[in-house]
Amino acid sequence: MEEAAIGDAELNWSRLSVSAETLESELEARAEERRGSREALLRLLLPYNRLTSLPRALGSGFPHLQLLDVSGNALTALGPELLTLSGLRTLLARNNRLGGPGSLPKGLAQSPLCRSLQVLNLSGNCFQEVPASLLELRALQTLSLGGNQLQSIPAEIENLQRLECLYLGGNFIKEIPPELANLPSLNYLVLCDNKIQSVPPQLSQLHSLRSLSLHNNLLTYLPREILNLIHLEELSLRGNPLVVRFVRDLTYDPPTLLELAARTIKIRSISYTPYDLPGNLLRYLGSASNCPNPKCGGVYFDCCVRQIKFVDFCGKYRLPLMHYLCSPECSSPCSSATHSSTSQSESDSEDEASVAAHRMQKVLLG
Repeated sequence: MEEAAIGDAELNWSRLSVSAETLESELEARAEERRGSREALLRLLLPYNRLTSLPRALGSGFPHLQLLDVSGNALTALGPELLTLSGLRTLLARNNRLGGPGSLPKGLAQSPLCRSLQVLNLSGNCFQEVPASLLELRALQTLSLGGNQLQSIPAEIENLQRLECLYLGGNFIKEIPPELANLPSLNYLVLCDNKIQSVPPQLSQLHSLRSLSLHNNLLTYLPREILNLIHLEELSLRGNPLVVRFVRDLTYDPPTLLELAARTIKIRSISYTPYDLPGNLLRYLGSASNCPNPKCGGVYFDCCVRQIKFVDFCGKYRLPLMHYLCSPECSSPCSSATHSSTSQSESDSEDEASVAAHRMQKVLLG
């Protein structure tokens, strides 16, 4: 069998026109040759070889392997041979048939891979949910599960504290869990081509985020907190039903007596001691949010009016952001074709734009 190799550390057997059985026997022979050798095989490339299972030779013949590529085969499971690769850092298994019961080996979360594996690509398979064992691979820096059949993102995604790149594009995800914001090292988040309707404001806590891909979803607005992503360089929003005019949520539930009392204390700056007020009111006062209307000066707690407001980015795109007002009286008038460009909401947008324009290098709406 002809071999394409780059140095002694890599064995590249991609697209070989031999049977899986022949490849298996050749690998076993190569593993036998290397036993006792001082040359360690670090990278093994086996893509597009019609493999239906991992070669058995992996279990004993290549203990120092750091990269394994078995993409583009017909694998329905990654067998126990994988667990013996204690130094594996990169596993590429995209475009297979993984996703059914037993697709991942039992004991994965307790294996040495939990400490060694840094890059895992399982895109183009048939996973309907993120396997729980993957969420225990605490050393992961890159996780790709694009082009599967995922319905949701589990809250336990926050376990992957070292994650820098998360690719979940091309699935059927409808919601972004707020726990995703608990990934302090996340630089790249790809959620394009899903069915996402809203972005949780907690995502503004991803202070390391540089690229956010949300194109081809069902978004109509973004939370105004997205302006806090000070390192964001690229935001992709094309293919979303983003609103093209100002929209005001006309539903407004009256505030409770508890909120009315708390608002009165805050707005009128009434002094008090912990002995003057009931305990629930004291705790409630600590959750006040200031109304963003500069002419209001009011506060709100649980009851507020949601309104979409456009902010200019880089003088080219007008991005719809959700903001919250204390009452309908604070709401800006809805824009129309004849709405004046000097309205209060327009001027507010310009003020915000001056702060935010330098933060966003690319906003892709086209």
